[in-house]
Amino acid sequence: MIRILIADDSELTRVVLRDLLSQDASLEIAGEVCDGLAAVEQTAKLKPDLVIMDVMMPRMDGLEAVAEIMAATPTPILMLSANTDPHDSRGAFAAIKLGALDVMPKPSGVVTEAFSQIAGQLIAKVKSLSRIQVIHHYRVQRSKVEKVPVCLPAGPRRILAIGASTGGPKAVMQILQELPKNLPAAVLIVQHIADGFAPGFADWLDRESTLSVRLARSGDKLQAGTVLVAPNSGHLTVQSNRVVLDDSAPLHNCRPAVDALFNSLARQELAAETVALLLTGMGTDGADGLGRLQERGAYTIAQDEVSSAIFGMPKAAIERGAATQVLPLEQVAEVVCRLFAR
Repeated sequence: MIRILIADDSELTRVVLRDLLSQDASLEIAGEVCDGLAAVEQTAKLKPDLVIMDVMMPRMDGLEAVAEIMAATPTPILMLSANTDPHDSRGAFAAIKLGALDVMPKPSGVVTEAFSQIAGQLIAKVKSLSRIQVIHHYRVQRSKVEKVPVCLPAGPRRILAIGASTGGPKAVMQILQELPKNLPAAVLIVQHIADGFAPGFADWLDRESTLSVRLARSGDKLQAGTVLVAPNSGHLTVQSNRVVLDDSAPLHNCRPAVDALFNSLARQELAAETVALLLTGMGTDGADGLGRLQERGAYTIAQDEVSSAIFGMPKAAIERGAATQVLPLEQVAEVVCRLFAR
C-alpha cells in the first residue's frame, strides 16, 4: 500500500485528487492538509510514502514546506502547479531545486472524458516517485563522492545530447550549472515532463545556468553555447546540423523521446562529434539510441545507480553495453568539460 499526504488549500482540488487516486486500490490517502505548516507537521507524524504539494498555500507556502520536509523528514514530493506558463510555474521548479522530485498540472474540478487518462498519468507518477529513496539520495548529495577514473579519447566534439526522465530536472540543472558559458558545444536536451511544462523547464534552466537555454524550434541551427530543450509537442531530432521537430508517434510511450534524438544523431557523421548523457529515469528510453551512438563513435555516459533517482534508463543502457563510461552525477560536468576541451 502506498500512503499519500495531500497538501492543498483548495478543498475542490483535494476532492478531485482523492477521486483520481481512488481508481487504484494500492493507493491510500494517509491525510489531507490545507497549508504548508500542517504539511510539514503531518509528514513528520504520518510518514507518508509521498506528498502531493501545492505551491501557493497559506501560513507556509509550498517552497518553504519542501525545504522544511527535506531537512527534517526527507520524503518524495510531487508538486502541483495551477498554471504551466513559464513565469507562473517558476515556483514548482524552485521546489524541485529544493528537493521535490517532479511537477504536474493541478487537476481541475471539471469532469471530462479525459478523467481516466488523467487518473492513469497521476497514478503512474505517484507509484514511480513513491519508490525513490529520498533519504539515501539526500545524504549522497552531501557526502564526498569518490571519483571514477576516466580515460578520454582524442578527437573533436561539438554536440552534447542529454536524455532524462524521472528525477531528471534537478540532475540536468546541476550539470548545466557546472558548464562554462563558453562551452564549445551545442547542447540538446530531451526531458520527459508533464504536458505544458517544457517552456517553464527551459526558462528555469536559463535562469539557473550561464548558458543560453530556450525551447527548440524546427530550423534552429546548432550553435556552441546554446542549449535547446525539446518542447512537449514533438520529438527533437537533428538533420544537417539543424533541428527538426517530429510529430510522429510516441516512442516508449513518450513524445519527445530520448531515442528519437539519439537515433537521429547516430544516423549522421555528427555521431562521432557527440557526447551523449543518459540520466535518471524509469523505463528504457534512450538505451538503444545510446548504443547506436556509441557504435558510430560517440562518447556515451550513463548516470550511476547511487546518484540516480530511478535507475531505469541508465541501467538499460549499461546492460546493453551502450555506456562508454558510468559516472556519478557529481562527476558528469567535469568529464564533459574535459571532453570538449580536447
